[in-house]
Amino acid sequence: MDEEDQTKLIDLVKELVNRLLAESPQQQNPKNPNFEASLRYAVRILSSRLTPSIAPDAAAIAESIKRRLATQGRSSDALTFSDLFTKFSAKTGTGSVNNKWAVVYLLKIISDDRKSSKNAVNSSNLLPNFGLDGHGFSNGSNVSNGKENKEFGWRNNGVLMVSKDPENLREIAFKEFVNVVKEENEVSEEVIVRDVLYCCQGIDGRYVKFDASVDGYVLLHSVKVPRATRVMVRKLCELGWLFRKVKGYVSESMDRFPAEDVGTVGQAFCAALQDELLEYYKLLAVLEAQAMNPIPLVSESANAGNYLSLRRLSVWFAEPMVKMRLMAVLVDKCRVLRGGAMAGAIHLHAQHGDVLVHEFMTRLLKRVCSPLFEMVRSWVLEGELEDIFAEFFVVGQPVKAESLWREGYRLHSGMLPSFISQSLAQRILRTGKSINFLRVCCDDRGWADAATESAAAAGTTTRRGGLGYGETDALESLVIEAAKRIDKHLLDVIYKRYKFKEHCLAIKRYLLLGQGDFVQYLMDIVGPELSEPANTISSFKLAGLLESAIRSSNAQYDDPDILDRLRVKLMPHGTGDRGWDVFSLDYDARVPLDTLFTESVMARYLKIFNFLWKLRRVEHALIGAWKTMKPNCITSHLFTKLQHAVKLQLLSTLRRCQVLWDEMNHFVTNLQYYIMFEVLEVSWSNFSNEMEVAKDLDDLLAAHEKYLYSIFEKSLLGERSQSLYKSLFLLFDLILQFRSHADRLYEGIFELQSRTMESSLSSRDKSKSRRQTKDKSSEPGSWLSDGRKALTQRAGEFLRNMEQELDAIAKEYKSLLEGFLAQLPVQQHVDLKFLLFRLDFTEFYSQLRPNV
Repeated sequence: MDEEDQTKLIDLVKELVNRLLAESPQQQNPKNPNFEASLRYAVRILSSRLTPSIAPDAAAIAESIKRRLATQGRSSDALTFSDLFTKFSAKTGTGSVNNKWAVVYLLKIISDDRKSSKNAVNSSNLLPNFGLDGHGFSNGSNVSNGKENKEFGWRNNGVLMVSKDPENLREIAFKEFVNVVKEENEVSEEVIVRDVLYCCQGIDGRYVKFDASVDGYVLLHSVKVPRATRVMVRKLCELGWLFRKVKGYVSESMDRFPAEDVGTVGQAFCAALQDELLEYYKLLAVLEAQAMNPIPLVSESANAGNYLSLRRLSVWFAEPMVKMRLMAVLVDKCRVLRGGAMAGAIHLHAQHGDVLVHEFMTRLLKRVCSPLFEMVRSWVLEGELEDIFAEFFVVGQPVKAESLWREGYRLHSGMLPSFISQSLAQRILRTGKSINFLRVCCDDRGWADAATESAAAAGTTTRRGGLGYGETDALESLVIEAAKRIDKHLLDVIYKRYKFKEHCLAIKRYLLLGQGDFVQYLMDIVGPELSEPANTISSFKLAGLLESAIRSSNAQYDDPDILDRLRVKLMPHGTGDRGWDVFSLDYDARVPLDTLFTESVMARYLKIFNFLWKLRRVEHALIGAWKTMKPNCITSHLFTKLQHAVKLQLLSTLRRCQVLWDEMNHFVTNLQYYIMFEVLEVSWSNFSNEMEVAKDLDDLLAAHEKYLYSIFEKSLLGERSQSLYKSLFLLFDLILQFRSHADRLYEGIFELQSRTMESSLSSRDKSKSRRQTKDKSSEPGSWLSDGRKALTQRAGEFLRNMEQELDAIAKEYKSLLEGFLAQLPVQQHVDLKFLLFRLDFTEFYSQLRPNV
């Protein structure tokens, strides 16, 4: 700045001071006694290096001034100031002010100080505007007079006054402060800082040591330091305590034996912690280098270089303290966890709003979850369960091939991390299980191409390291694509290669007695054999009869593989059982179909077969009774030689037998229709539809289970229908008992008819008949040894006994049937109410039971 500009600047400052000292523009007086002192003070302030504590923003300062003027009710002044500031800001070029913000800020501060000192004794004094006492120096005397104007003064509100310091009182005060610090501290701050740095590495310092009684680092009580220093040391050394915890966990985990106590996820967690500690070591190395520099005095701090004090150390330790504290929390949480449980526990701490914590946890979890995601990738795409230390949420166990799907693999919920949903885990389990099922049970390798296509469709790679934490969407996409393709391939193998639908239909036709001609012929040829005691029946002979029934019916045109699986099975029997009670058919479901047709499933099929076989046996018995009754009813009109009373009794007995047969036949026919059509056919139709829409083997198993459950519930075989089931079997036994009575009746009638016809034979035939009769007369109860009168008496007695027995059977049948029908309305399954409608569609039984 040249001399002319400097002179101009001084004149402007004089003008400003003169205006500030005057109470009004008309009272400006350069000869004011305070003018010289105020001018010197203003020049000193302007030439100092003091800077405001706010950011330089002219627009913000101007806006603050306008807002204050507006709130004071000076709107016109605010508008005037806004116009002036706009012109002032727009002025550029030669002669303009470069630092416009400083000018506006100076004017604002002067105005604020002037208002704050308006209650002073001398309001025209410039000194209050610049922070001096409102009364001036020492009773309002000139600043150049007296000793007080050479020393530091203080406002009543505690603000330090600025004045000349010709006697170096500032330096003296700093020296006194240093002496006071030395008196209060036996140990210098540099030594304490170095001790704190040692403690933050888990090493005891000279004066700061680990105290087990308080479980932390403390400054020795024998060391004389201020209480504030002791508290700060304790807070800073918390980082060392946390470091000891984290370092101890890492060392303990690395040295732990056997390795399965840690696992791959635990090892990855320790490695991630070790990397974070490595960064921590680098920070401590930098801090130790700075700690070698001496801490400057207060008077030297403005020019001091890099040094490390306790307060600076607290700033340096702010971020490491957050990380180390978080790592210590994770160490405590994961000490007894491993595998997926450990990853899930760490993931819960990643849900944090602090960006620093979130980034740190994400970086840590990427390392921790790497082994877990590799297990998922290997399981989903290769079916390999690479879980040496039992850390994965999918657990396998050695089982037989037929139990591989149901029992070979399962979810371990304790190892399922919280960032993988239950539905996704189930899909992951099923995908790997499908691959193993194809490989082990189906001997198929087509799944490999499906896995490759799945990885390509999901945009991931089949190589290791393709997925990681934070890529849950990519993982879900990969699992969905793999499951879709592998499950489709599995169902294609089950349906096409192993013909699951055809085998289900074969079981329906043979075990559920849907092949009518085969069933009828089988019952015809095995009936005599099954009437024998169960312990005398040969299973080999029955197998031959089964083969004959197949060759004699349309079953012969079925697939030879299906017919080869059809076997005869004799159930365990006791004393008094007949062949009808132990005979059953079995179907040999081989691998992999035995996964669907397990032993328990086939046992349920066997129970259904026994029920249907008993129903068919009853039907077959009624048909046999009809075959016996029909021709005898026709020939009964030829009994002209019988007495009228005996003939009437015979016709009454036959009519009673016929009516009872009609009632039983009505019940059995409608029951059989209900079972064969409303139960079996409807259930099969629903099962066929569900097979078409099944997306995986679990859906197919569920559809088959639903199919069996439907048959069981509708066929009265369920747990809730046991009383009804027992009532039904009592009816079946009574019908079979009726068949034996009917056979006895018609055998007696046939014998009576033969005896009456003998009376009309020729003498030669009579003699021949007598010899034959003599041979038969030896049989007990034979009528041929008696005369006509005795024959009539015996016939009447026989018919009365048979009618009484038929009446007893009819009465018991009516009672059992009414009890059976009474239980149908209270059954929970709606189809059983339809059975009631079919059996009582004329409301005949309802009329007999008014309370129903």
